[in-house]
Amino acid sequence: MAAETFDSIAPATGEVLGSFPRSSAADVDRAVAAAKAAFEDWRLVPAPERGNILFRFAELLRAHKEELTDLMTREMGKVKAEAGGDVQEAIDMSYYMGGEGRRLFGQTTPSELRDKFMMSVRMPVGVVGAITPWNFPIAIPAWKLTPALVCGNTVVLKPAEDTPLLADRFVQLLAAAGVPDGVVNVVHGYGEEAGDALVRHPDVPVITFTGSRETGIAVTKAAADLLKHVHLELGGKNAIIVMDDADVELAVDGIVWSAFGTTGQRCTAASRVIVHRAVYDDLQAKLVAAADRLRLGPGWEDETDVGPLINRAALDKVHSYTEIGKDEGAKLLTGGEAAGNGDGFYYRPTVFGDAEPGMRIAQEEIFGPTTALIPVDSFEEAVAAANSVRYGLSSSIFTRDVNRAFRAMRDLQTGITYINAGTTGAEVHLPFGGTKETGNGHREAGQAALDVFTEWKSIYVDYSGKLQRAQIDNQERPAPR
Repeated sequence: MAAETFDSIAPATGEVLGSFPRSSAADVDRAVAAAKAAFEDWRLVPAPERGNILFRFAELLRAHKEELTDLMTREMGKVKAEAGGDVQEAIDMSYYMGGEGRRLFGQTTPSELRDKFMMSVRMPVGVVGAITPWNFPIAIPAWKLTPALVCGNTVVLKPAEDTPLLADRFVQLLAAAGVPDGVVNVVHGYGEEAGDALVRHPDVPVITFTGSRETGIAVTKAAADLLKHVHLELGGKNAIIVMDDADVELAVDGIVWSAFGTTGQRCTAASRVIVHRAVYDDLQAKLVAAADRLRLGPGWEDETDVGPLINRAALDKVHSYTEIGKDEGAKLLTGGEAAGNGDGFYYRPTVFGDAEPGMRIAQEEIFGPTTALIPVDSFEEAVAAANSVRYGLSSSIFTRDVNRAFRAMRDLQTGITYINAGTTGAEVHLPFGGTKETGNGHREAGQAALDVFTEWKSIYVDYSGKLQRAQIDNQERPAPR
């Protein structure tokens, strides 16, 4: 075991919730060795039985939902409703991937030769290194581990150092559901230590990582020498477009939920609102009023609307962007300051007005409760502004015009687009992920998630009793008439 430890701190109060091992490269070696040994039997467990274990895991998550929700409000800081939603997403994903145990579809296709059968099947890859963030500390491990496991892989999980307690409970419930020893292993600690050792380990052929763009690039470089499979889910700079024919009240509801839910600490947060000038003043007034009504406090209190940021570094980063926005000439309409009595990492919901698409506050991921209003004169200008960032995760448009809606679906350069809804709310049976610098082309959730954790094997069965040579022995066929 690691000799050094680190503490998990409640962001609402500063309370120490527990101490955890600061895993070293040697700890990672042991975890990988256990996973590698377990793989030889786990890959042979029939996929329907692997799916049954995930179904039992989903049932345990349901039974422990209240406990996990309460723990999340304390260790991560989410308000009750959102923490419960985080757990529910893990429940949904576990049920869904449990069902894949009876699917895991391949293909059969006719051969060009007589007496020959062909098919493709999915094969597990081996040990998966899963590096997960703190902002969805139950949901994202489920997004990664449940498809990896149902496909027959084993896992070494390196959770974020801000939420180790939730990660331990997640893995304990997997074990209680029947996942055998060694199939899922946990290493705690910091990215530059345990995370880097996991990414570079020669016996870990798959890395799945959710986090910042900068760390994603470092992961890719570290994994390149061994040609590992790398799945990245990185940043976002998501825009909500509000057209002149929009339901402004509905749009404000969507903006508040998308910009300030999870205290803005999610990759799908709406940190830009692109507004037609015809409704700009009306929307600005309603949004500022709504932001000012939001109540800050500990996530476990029923009256809380917005919880704390995860730690001091996050608080300092969010405030630095407030200063950047003011220096750039955007108009601070509300918020822009820390709140509370100093015990927690609270920041007031912040709205900038009269921002321009090229400003840093409209280009860079802030990861906090800040959004910027950008006025435009047309649909075309709105789409151009939405597409003007390096990221491409989520987008949204509020309009009553079906033609505009379909053009937005076609022209917005994101992996997810919502019509008359905010930029959050993905469901587990559709692919989740983005374009451009949001990732590297892979997707989580839905059947697309299976592609990260499997390799295709093509199988040919010749029962003709003679050697048949494809592309050669079929050359004498008569030409079609």
